[in-house]
Amino acid sequence: MPKIKTNRSAAKRFKKTGTGNYTYHKSFGSHILSTKSRKRKRSLRKSPLVDATNLKAIKLMLPNG
Repeated sequence: MPKIKTNRSAAKRFKKTGTGNYTYHKSFGSHILSTKSRKRKRSLRKSPLVDATNLKAIKLMLPNG
């Protein structure tokens, strides 16, 4: 049986937490920050969890954790 390959683009974007969830980094937080509000920039720093509706797809792309 061949090994299951990890989707490399997904591996760079998602990290598995200790409880089995996945985190990701929000977009639009790297440049042209002068036009964005302080509150918006602060919320962009956080790494939210992947929503439950997308969790199955992420787990298929990252079979080895």
